[in-house]
Amino acid sequence: MKLLEVHILQTVAPSNLNRDDTGSPKDALFGGFRRARISSQAQKRAVRVAFKDWPLLSEEERAVRTKRLVEELLRRLEDVKEELARRAVENALNALGFGVKEGRTEYLFFLGNRELDALAQGIRENLEALSGEVKGKKKAEVPDELKKALERVLDGGKAVDLALFGRMLADRPGLGVDAAVQVAHALSTHKVDREFDFYTAVDDLNPKEETGAEMMGYVEFYSATLYRYAVVDLEKLLENLQRDKDLAIKGALAFLEAFALTLPSGKQNSFAAHNPPLFVAFRAGKGMPRNLATAFERPIRPRQGVPLSRLSAEALMKEWAKFDRVYGPLEPEWKGALNLTEAQWDGLPRLKDLNALKEEVKKALEALLEEALLEVKRGHPPS
Repeated sequence: MKLLEVHILQTVAPSNLNRDDTGSPKDALFGGFRRARISSQAQKRAVRVAFKDWPLLSEEERAVRTKRLVEELLRRLEDVKEELARRAVENALNALGFGVKEGRTEYLFFLGNRELDALAQGIRENLEALSGEVKGKKKAEVPDELKKALERVLDGGKAVDLALFGRMLADRPGLGVDAAVQVAHALSTHKVDREFDFYTAVDDLNPKEETGAEMMGYVEFYSATLYRYAVVDLEKLLENLQRDKDLAIKGALAFLEAFALTLPSGKQNSFAAHNPPLFVAFRAGKGMPRNLATAFERPIRPRQGVPLSRLSAEALMKEWAKFDRVYGPLEPEWKGALNLTEAQWDGLPRLKDLNALKEEVKKALEALLEEALLEVKRGHPPS
C-alpha cells in the first residue's frame, strides 16, 4: 500500500467542539480511562467545509452532499420549461433509484459537481423520453439503455472530496465509491473529567427594582491534548480521480492542510477554542498504516512544570521508534514534523513551517504516484 499518514497533537482550551445527542461533549473509554473524543465524521465535515471556504479546491473539483438534487439539476436546466424539466429530473432520479418524494431524494447523496453537470446534460438531451411529453404522460417509463447511460455519468466526476471520503449507497452499490482516506476518532492523550459552566442571562430593560436572571442553564465542556490520526491510500485516491496524478497531489495536499488546521465548530461562540496544532508529523511510503494511539493507552499524567503537549509528543515519538524497530519503517519512506512543543527527539526531520512540510509531502507524492501510474501501465496490481 502506498500511503500518506498524518499524526497530530493539538491542545484545545475549554470547549465542546463535538456534542452527543444530549449536548454533552463526546468521550470514550480507552485504556480503562475516560478520554475526550472528537468523532471522525465531525473532523471530515470540517475538512470538506474548509475545501470550500478557504478555498483549497475549485467548485468543479468538489462534491455536494444533499437531498436537494432536484433543485440542483433544475438550476442547471433553468432555460427549459419548468414543468417539463421537473418531470424529466424526477423521472431520471427515480429511474436511478434515488426515490424522489416531495421534491427531495430519500437519502443524502454525495455527488460531484461535474457529475451534476453531466447528469443535467443527459437529462437535457433526453427531455422527451424522460418527461413523457411525447405520449402526454406525467411519468415516463425510462428505457434501460437510457438508464444505463445516466448511470455511466455517475463516475465520481473527479471530485476530490468524494474521492477522499467515498460514497456509500446501500441500495445501489454499483454507484458507490470506496473512500481513499480513513480518519480516526481524536482522543485525549490523558484522562478527562467533564466540567460544567453555569450561565445566566439578564433582561437589559429590567427596571432597577427587579433583580434576577430571565434565563439560566449550564453547558458541559472539557479541555484536552488530542491525538489525531488519518491515512490516505494514494493508489485508491489516484484510481478515484481517474488517474489524474496532478489532481491527486493537489487533493492529498489540500486534505493535509485542512485536516491539520480545522476542527468541528461546536459551541465556538461560547468558547473560542481556536488552538492550532502543536505537533504535526507525516509519514509517506509503501507499507502498512500505523495508528499510534497506543502511545497513550496509559494516560499521560501531569508533571509539575512540564506541559502535557511535551509529554504527549515524547510518548508519541517513543511509540513511533518502537514500531519501527519491531516492524521496520516504510520502504521507501519520507517523514518529517513541525514541533511547537518542548519535546526533544532524534530520528524525525524537523521542518520550519507548514509550507516546508507540504513541500516535503509533495516530493513523496510525486514519486509514489508516478510509480503507481507506471504499475498500472504495466498491468501490475497495486503494491
